[in-house]
Amino acid sequence: DWRKLLPGVWFHDPGLATTSGAESAITELDGENGILRYRGYPIEQLAEKSTFLEVSYLLLNGELPNQQQSDGWVNEITHHTYLHEKFRRKMYDSFHYDAHPMGLLCSNVAGLSTFYPDSKEIDDPANRMQQAVRLIAKMPTLATSAYRHSVGQPFVFPDNTLDYASNFLRMMFELGNPYEVDPAFQRAMEVLLILHADHEQNCSTTTARVVGSSHTDPYTAMSAACGALYGPRHGGANEAVLNMLDGIGSYENVEPFIEGVKAGNERLMGFGHRVYKNYDPRARIIKEAAHDVFAVTGTNPLLDIALKLEEAALSDEYFISRKLYPNVDFYSGLIYESMGFPRNMFTVLFAIGRMPGWLAHWDEMLDQDSRIARPRQLYTGEAERDYIAMSDR
Repeated sequence: DWRKLLPGVWFHDPGLATTSGAESAITELDGENGILRYRGYPIEQLAEKSTFLEVSYLLLNGELPNQQQSDGWVNEITHHTYLHEKFRRKMYDSFHYDAHPMGLLCSNVAGLSTFYPDSKEIDDPANRMQQAVRLIAKMPTLATSAYRHSVGQPFVFPDNTLDYASNFLRMMFELGNPYEVDPAFQRAMEVLLILHADHEQNCSTTTARVVGSSHTDPYTAMSAACGALYGPRHGGANEAVLNMLDGIGSYENVEPFIEGVKAGNERLMGFGHRVYKNYDPRARIIKEAAHDVFAVTGTNPLLDIALKLEEAALSDEYFISRKLYPNVDFYSGLIYESMGFPRNMFTVLFAIGRMPGWLAHWDEMLDQDSRIARPRQLYTGEAERDYIAMSDR
């Protein structure tokens, strides 16, 4: 322990960029080499062969489930999708009709703690897993209810005969006639959720661990994580990519835009990453999944701009030398928009996918009996001074 070797010494590290705040066995991220593994399994293999619920089980339990475990897990998640009717009616009705879906999600995740007071028994591992089941199961219901409230549409109840991704898509888009889920959409949704399921000690995961270290209930901790994700520097990046592509406007404007970025007059969104100094492995997978979606929907008019922008950036020494490669946000927004999701739902989709990762880190942190988070600060204010009477100020 360096604290014993160097008593009284501490470090000033804004953004905690070079400070490890946790030991974790959940996700390995090697940004220099573009490697992402959940519990040792490469993200490429999981995206190709697995499902979101299987990955959720892996993150929370440390191992892939056998058939019996998988069947039990899927059944348990599937039969916890409903919200208490009083919660559904009262909570959503208390918000303005056009409230942002992410604001609704943050509030209602926290609100669940009042319906599940047993969630405060965090010393019981079985109880913690019960809350994890509830949260993973109810996130699509919370998310779609928030969306439909924001556009004035009636709620759609879960259909427990459907798989996780299909049920979510149906609750989002069914209006009047039964909604038939296209297999390409279902698979794209599975892949996107898997790719977002965990990403080591990012801002929202760190928030979940910090808030959880106070031993609050998981709903409050997960709501705090949602709040961290709500910020445009974290969960809103894919929306910023689409806004950038809208601003470029046409294929012919890509080269002038690139020159504007190099001159410092434009900002390139969806390239580069706080951790990755190589091509984000998730971006490669999403790029492949996009083609299946576009085969159904037709090409998103922004796709040609995005492909040209990627080609131009990856062949320019300015971006290569700065290791600015496409990240997961560069293509995900294009897929979401092509599937019919409004841009204000993008961060909500991110939160659904990230929930099992947040929960796995929260559970791991409690197993480790981690100390309550309490960083130091470098004080830069006034030195000691005496109080001045109001008449003398």
